[in-house]
Amino acid sequence: MNSSLHHLSWDLIGIFVAVAETGSLSAAAKQLNQSQPTIGRQVKAIEAELGVSLFYRHQRGLGLTEDGEALLPHAKAMHAAAAQFLLHAEERKQSGFAGSVRVTASQVISNYVMPKLIAEFRQAYPEIQIDLVPSDDAQNLLFQEADIAVRMFTPTQLDIVAKKIGETPLGLFASKAFLERVGMPMTREDLFALDWIGYDRSDLILRGMQEAGLEVDRDFFSVRCDDRVTYWELVRAGCGVGLGQIGIGVEDDSLVRLELEDPLPALPVWLASPHTLKQIPRIKLLFDFLAEKLPKLL
Repeated sequence: MNSSLHHLSWDLIGIFVAVAETGSLSAAAKQLNQSQPTIGRQVKAIEAELGVSLFYRHQRGLGLTEDGEALLPHAKAMHAAAAQFLLHAEERKQSGFAGSVRVTASQVISNYVMPKLIAEFRQAYPEIQIDLVPSDDAQNLLFQEADIAVRMFTPTQLDIVAKKIGETPLGLFASKAFLERVGMPMTREDLFALDWIGYDRSDLILRGMQEAGLEVDRDFFSVRCDDRVTYWELVRAGCGVGLGQIGIGVEDDSLVRLELEDPLPALPVWLASPHTLKQIPRIKLLFDFLAEKLPKLL
């Protein structure tokens, strides 16, 4: 065996797995919070270390070579083993409540819901520090990117403890200033004649409206933005009608909820945490606190 393989970095193995799973250097760089050139150099480093080519380029990014396909299952197993090693080490190291807990939630939940809950929790447990990670990307709990995740979809990772804590209904909202300017819509036709706010590159809202039988396209939206917090601020500023979580919208005195004949679908709300980490007292404490308090604010 090549003696240099004894010094093969665990980080390089993780980068190989990330690039293989995402299919591009840019996506892997975003997932790992590194620059694309850095990921590119590290891919070259692991190929040089192993003496084989792992990827080939195609129009959509990077694909696995035959050698890459053969090595990927072993790299995943090594990466998972390293993650489990770190998780168990953390579990052995920590006892009691003192320490930090890393929580990830969507941009909207992080901005408009979590601050109230963190303030209440910290009043009761000042010895526990909270790291809040606002993100609409699915953080990898297994590899300690977060200790607890608030998900708006069913978690599918293995070795994850997941608990559905409720649903958050969606509604249509517009600012009072906007409605004073254009008038309150009295019919469905009036409502769809107003300015609407949609997403830009994401087709989530557009697809949902089309599936509901509404004949709309991208040009139906007068203003478009993919960032969820900025989107909500556009609604609050009076740029048009927008979609939002009812629990957040009704708490805002500057907004008016606009009723449709048919209710909009609700989003499921899940809490998730790695199985081993959830046994750490401070993580279990915050997990149970969020399971009790979060549904009341959604």
